[in-house]
Amino acid sequence: MLHFSRIAPALLGAGLGLGLTTTSLAQSKDLTPKYSNDFLNIGVGGRALGMGNVQVSLASDATAGYWNPAGLLNQKTKYDGVLMHSELFSGIVKNDYAAFSMPLDEQSAIGASLIRVGVDDIADTRALVNEYGQISYDRITYFSVADYALLLSYARKIGAIEGLKLAGNGKIIYRNVGKFGNAWGFGIDAGVQYDRGGWRMGLMARDITTTFNAWSINAEEFKGTANSTDSIPSNSTEITLPRFILGVSRSVKLPGQLTALAALDLEMTTDGKRNTLLSSNAVSVDPKAGVELGYKDLIFLRGGVSNFQKIDAAKSFDGKGGWRPQPSLGVGVAFSGLRLDMALTRLAIEKVGDQGSTNSVIVSLGYGFK
Repeated sequence: MLHFSRIAPALLGAGLGLGLTTTSLAQSKDLTPKYSNDFLNIGVGGRALGMGNVQVSLASDATAGYWNPAGLLNQKTKYDGVLMHSELFSGIVKNDYAAFSMPLDEQSAIGASLIRVGVDDIADTRALVNEYGQISYDRITYFSVADYALLLSYARKIGAIEGLKLAGNGKIIYRNVGKFGNAWGFGIDAGVQYDRGGWRMGLMARDITTTFNAWSINAEEFKGTANSTDSIPSNSTEITLPRFILGVSRSVKLPGQLTALAALDLEMTTDGKRNTLLSSNAVSVDPKAGVELGYKDLIFLRGGVSNFQKIDAAKSFDGKGGWRPQPSLGVGVAFSGLRLDMALTRLAIEKVGDQGSTNSVIVSLGYGFK
């Protein structure tokens, strides 16, 4: 039997090779802004967010279409659906997610995921003062800035290698900035999972061929409002560079109908040097870890750490520097096919002014049925 220890390096090497090649070509044209399409990296599902976004080797329901589509083949029911709504940064940012998945046969499965992250009711006050120099509040208009993504997933078992599953996503992206501009994009993700005993390993390659966003700008909306130092935007192409996540997890049974699960992910970005534990101009690596304790597969307690960042003491609000993680906690209940998961995560590594830590509560609802 071919072991994952031989498969993973080959897949990772091939993926990184392709990713770095496209990275160098794209960066030579200066079309690759850092954090491009980063709304797709916030995460989905209360279970995942409560475990520090560690899911590449674990996902086994409809959320696998986002985390690693190969996990769709671990689904225990014929149909599965997940809904999530969260309001980030004191409700300013709305994050909505819906997903559905089902097996086609014993060897394959499909899924669809829809994501929206947006800020609504933004006031446009450019016309607040009328032609007579008077303030007229009825001249204020409102617009939204929102990002959308549709992911279509397909997963299949590899019959010649027991426990090996391969999958891919085709994704369509739409980004809108009111009447000022919008962009359409398309990209491809690839995922693999391998199960052996109590161990499960996974590799997710996002934007494996790079993802292209073509921006269309309504220049007329900017005329007469830009000052002498501002340039009017023009139509352009934005490229999202590949991101690789390698994960491993181990589950064990404990006395008293308890179960324990521990997982580790290594997220590797290729869009330049980042503020991560391991970083270089070619690849930056951000480790994530999560744990889950379950009782009778009914009640679950979760915790995780991710997004390690080095804080400069001179620029910190509390005057303390050093490496700081983003912690998260979660709880879940599952019965009769229904899953209710809640997560509490800190979106900011340190305090923001006098507002304290920027915490967010995320709730997701899932249901699997035959």
